[in-house]
Amino acid sequence: MLMEKTIIGSEEWCALPDLQVPAIKARIDSGAKTSSIHAINIIPFKKRGEKWVRYDIFPLQSNPSVSIHCESKILATRYVKSSTGVSEKRYVILTDLVLGENKWEIEMTLANRDSMGFRMLLGREAMVDRLVIDPSKEDCIKSITPEELDAYYKTGKPLENGLKIGVLASNPELYSNKRIMEAGEQAGHQMFFLNAQQCYMKMDADNPEIHYRGGNVLENFDAIIPRIKPSMTFYGCALIRQFDSIGTFIQNGAAAISQSRDKLFSSQLFSKHGIQIPTTGFANSPLETKELIEMVNGAPLIIKLLESTQGKGVVLAETNKAAESVINAFKSLKTNILVQEFIKEADGRDLRCFVIDGKVVASIERVAVKGEFRANIHQGGTARVVKITPDEKKLAIKAAKVLGLDVAGVDLIRSNKGPLLLEVNSSPGLEGIEKATGKDIAKMMIKAIEKKLKFQK
Repeated sequence: MLMEKTIIGSEEWCALPDLQVPAIKARIDSGAKTSSIHAINIIPFKKRGEKWVRYDIFPLQSNPSVSIHCESKILATRYVKSSTGVSEKRYVILTDLVLGENKWEIEMTLANRDSMGFRMLLGREAMVDRLVIDPSKEDCIKSITPEELDAYYKTGKPLENGLKIGVLASNPELYSNKRIMEAGEQAGHQMFFLNAQQCYMKMDADNPEIHYRGGNVLENFDAIIPRIKPSMTFYGCALIRQFDSIGTFIQNGAAAISQSRDKLFSSQLFSKHGIQIPTTGFANSPLETKELIEMVNGAPLIIKLLESTQGKGVVLAETNKAAESVINAFKSLKTNILVQEFIKEADGRDLRCFVIDGKVVASIERVAVKGEFRANIHQGGTARVVKITPDEKKLAIKAAKVLGLDVAGVDLIRSNKGPLLLEVNSSPGLEGIEKATGKDIAKMMIKAIEKKLKFQK
């Protein structure tokens, strides 16, 4: 029997045996009505005519490589207001909670708590007539050592035959880079973050090498995942070619990345292969500015730097006069630009399709903030799951294939003429699409590498 009014602290270790969670640190919060647990990849389904949900739990705040796949019957669907004041739809499940020697059933909502300090929150509904909180204390019921956690979850131990994978990028703290590292570790591989700026090369017919941070030779890598920022395109692609020369599998090759970063070249490739894009013009001489504007049906029109990303270096000119001024200003700075037809009917919306190995694995619609024409998440846009048409799916897959990209973020726009291709990103961000869809895109990227290398656990 449960002891009457057990005293607990503000943080306690507990277990969820129904979910195969032997230990999880919970934040005790009587100010919150409902208990919740961190879960992603939340997908509802039918089981024997009843509503169920499958999801992945990451029970350790300090070790995102530990994940547990769960399935539970859905008790209810509720709208819960988060600590930031935003109301969100959550699935509610029933599960047993073990706290010390005591065990009872509680309601739990599934929520993304990645930005919170604890993977689990125990609310007041679960504590009524059972627990008393002493906020000045912690771990009143039980303490668990790191060694015990290792025994529970077998943490930090890659598979004996796991792959050696490098993420070639610049910032290890970026969401996308962290997620790819986590996904690789969860799959049992050895993951290494390689700062492209700290790599250097030795070209030699007999013994080509890549060195890192003061002389360490980077060798025996099975795969490299390039996440090269635009300012590092030239040097990053040189490094990718060097890895390729020593027999390392590259998820996106140097030629494919270079083509995707050159908006003029990629536009020419798309036109050559019959891929519909907004009417686009390019000229070198300022004398051709007026005709260039007429070529794309006049203002309003879009002016793009040839190497821009995340919506930066993209300008909307609302009149012909403004367009002339902007175009000539860019040209006076000897900056190459494209002039592109403005698709008014899109109304500040576009589609981001995430393509992996010739398949669209996720798609979202991005909506620009009021007064903004760019729908990029980095420009303040919002995202929601969207079902794309077969024509849109074919267009996204073909665009990635034309550029030779295994992994690509393909941006489309819906027009009166049908879907049009805006651009293709060779290092697409994961945050917006993972959070909007609940899909583990990073895990899919790792699985694609395993498939290419015919890896078996």
